[in-house]
Amino acid sequence: MMLSIVVLSFVTVQRIAELLWSRHNTHALLAKGAYEVAPEHYPHIVAVHAAWLLGLWIVAWNAPVNVVWLAVFAVLQGLRIWVLCTLGPRWTTRILVVPGETLVRSGPYRYMSHPNYAVVAGEIAALPLAFGQPLFALLFTVVNGAVLYTRIKAENRALSQ
Repeated sequence: MMLSIVVLSFVTVQRIAELLWSRHNTHALLAKGAYEVAPEHYPHIVAVHAAWLLGLWIVAWNAPVNVVWLAVFAVLQGLRIWVLCTLGPRWTTRILVVPGETLVRSGPYRYMSHPNYAVVAGEIAALPLAFGQPLFALLFTVVNGAVLYTRIKAENRALSQ
């Protein structure tokens, strides 16, 4: 099997598993009294990420793989796991606030406010570059940046309350 198909399959399965885990965590947090903030931007985030992954399947399923950029992507996966493990049951793809909970200040959150978004921004650029798709990487980096700008503003407002 071609390495590009293996990598794209891995990322697809990973994203589906994360969505299932997020859904589980979302239900559990809502049951604990959490409330969602700024849900209106959520469909845009889903659309960007779905288009990114679908687009990669279209343009890169049979592309040669640049192992340097693939290594960068692999390092980002380690950082992604660190973020997810640090947040544990508090990690979701939505902005949820649980009254009375304190902000997470351990793990990568000791070093920056939004490490997950930094990892995602890196992934959105690195994986297309691993498949020799610099314009694709640039396009989705810009689009993701616009969506993240809105999301981070909303999340910062929610977390400051």
